Amino acid sequence: MTGGAVLVPVEESTTLRNTVAHVLHEAAESEAATPVVHFVYPLSSRGRLGDEDEEARELLERIELWAEEDLGEDDRRVRVVTATVGEDEYLFSPGDYADVLERYASQHDVESVVLDPEYNPTGATPLLPALESEIRGTGLSVEEAPVDRPTRRSRLVRRSGAGQFLLLFGLSTVFYLLLAWSLAPYDLVTGVVTGAVVSTVLWHVSLTGPIQPRRLFGQMGRLCLYVPFLLWEIAKANVGIAYVVLHPKLPIDPEVVEFDAAVWSEIPVATLANSITLTPGTLTIDVESRHFTIHTLTAGAREDLFDGSLERAVRFVFYGRNAARMPTPSEREGR
Repeated sequence: MTGGAVLVPVEESTTLRNTVAHVLHEAAESEAATPVVHFVYPLSSRGRLGDEDEEARELLERIELWAEEDLGEDDRRVRVVTATVGEDEYLFSPGDYADVLERYASQHDVESVVLDPEYNPTGATPLLPALESEIRGTGLSVEEAPVDRPTRRSRLVRRSGAGQFLLLFGLSTVFYLLLAWSLAPYDLVTGVVTGAVVSTVLWHVSLTGPIQPRRLFGQMGRLCLYVPFLLWEIAKANVGIAYVVLHPKLPIDPEVVEFDAAVWSEIPVATLANSITLTPGTLTIDVESRHFTIHTLTAGAREDLFDGSLERAVRFVFYGRNAARMPTPSEREGR
């Protein structure tokens, strides 16, 4: 790390504490008369901004306490600054993060950036390599803090019963036969063998929740009704987008919107997210628990989204008819 001001983007991570200690130690050992370390929290605006702002404030206060503890006698020599950035924009790609960091760096005469090895505010694909490249493109020097990552061990294999095995076997076999689109003896035999192999290997990994046959068959039946409904929604949206594309004035009005969906657990949330993406004019950018961030291309697409027809249909599939009778996103959000 070179002398002068240093910028460290922060978020909660398992290596943040060690990263803070490393950067402060390097600053205290530098030859600069008054080293300055900027710890900044980029607000991604994913979720409710007020909640994220509160989380950022608490984390930055904690970093200030760590700095007092780590610096000791060097506390007066090394200047520690904490701040939030990106309050007025939606941060999605590595380039977005690099842009707000570069603007902050230019405003505060920062020469270099140090990255926490576990820094990944998007929570999706690994951000660090792409972010390093984008920051270097701005002319700033960038390095990764040389701190150890803790070993992560998650429980992959879980307890399962015969119901999970049979369900996974049936789904795998049917899926194979659908891909083959044939009921010839060879395809039937290879489908059964493939289903047996998949269910044996993934028996204790996938579908580990309790199997309730009555509820499962009900969901399958309602799913058969949902598929033509979704295809109809896709067809309608295609007509709307075709009109926009062919219109001489090209009346698009892109906007990123957010809402909390009234669906719960992974499969219903994934079903709704993918249904939104499959519908032309809307694209699911991010999902955190039940909080959806959606890119909409036109005002009509936003209206359809907040009218909640897809959300209501997904609730019908997984929770039954009574669950479909809930307020729409527009009613819940007060739009």
